[in-house]
Amino acid sequence: MSWGDGDTPGSDEALARALSLGEEGDWEAAAGALRDATSDDPENPELLCWLGVAERELGLEGIAYERFRRCLALDPTDPTVLATAGNGLASFDDPDAEPALRSAALLAPELPLTRWMYGAYLSREGLHADALRELDAAVELDPTLDSARYERGVALALSGDLTGAIDDLEEAARLGGDEGWIRSVLGMALVEAGRADEAVSELDRAARARPSDAELQMVAAAAGAAHGHEAAAWEMLERARLSGAAADMAVVLEIEEQMDAGEGVAELLTELAASALRERLMVRP
Repeated sequence: MSWGDGDTPGSDEALARALSLGEEGDWEAAAGALRDATSDDPENPELLCWLGVAERELGLEGIAYERFRRCLALDPTDPTVLATAGNGLASFDDPDAEPALRSAALLAPELPLTRWMYGAYLSREGLHADALRELDAAVELDPTLDSARYERGVALALSGDLTGAIDDLEEAARLGGDEGWIRSVLGMALVEAGRADEAVSELDRAARARPSDAELQMVAAAAGAAHGHEAAAWEMLERARLSGAAADMAVVLEIEEQMDAGEGVAELLTELAASALRERLMVRP
């Protein structure tokens, strides 16, 4: 999921350079360039917005939040800036997120970015019909956009349509989005839908793409053990043991005991996947 989905807001040279660095994944350099630019132009909402994006990618969530708030306080009119900053506020459950996202979608209904970001917000607020209206529009505008496909899959899952959700999640993964994250959600949705045998390969791929994701390693280990992939299951379980927090160790031990006993892993897989899926569906983009 790229940080602007191809929409470069403005022609300022420093901003364009920073966006290019961000697309290359060099967030440190992008943030540095944007900090320099904002020191010269501190009232520029576009610079503040994209600096917030770069700092969020660097794990500086609190600082990024303040950038997004400052950006919106300057009353930007660019729909991409409104949507991106609004989406940033949504991660903190800030009530100012909704009007910014709604304005972006109303101002630029032809931009997939504004529609899927607003739809993503609505789905996590439980407004499923409204969310799907926005997300259907985003997919229709650009069927190749993995972000829109993924978010429609999330909305469908949250509304109880696992079959439709799985179709969209599979397409999002095929389109080349964040393979580890998308496939983790897809694999857990397959388990929830009673298709655990199909989930094994998805969870294995996801776990290898996200080796430090202890929760995913545990679910992948249980899936592998339940369906005859013992070598991979032990590998994933060891990764969970090494990367997990102290609270995870009880679950690691439970999986290990059931793998040794050769029974009970399938039931545990169902429980673990359901809990992890609920949490991941609520993670905002």
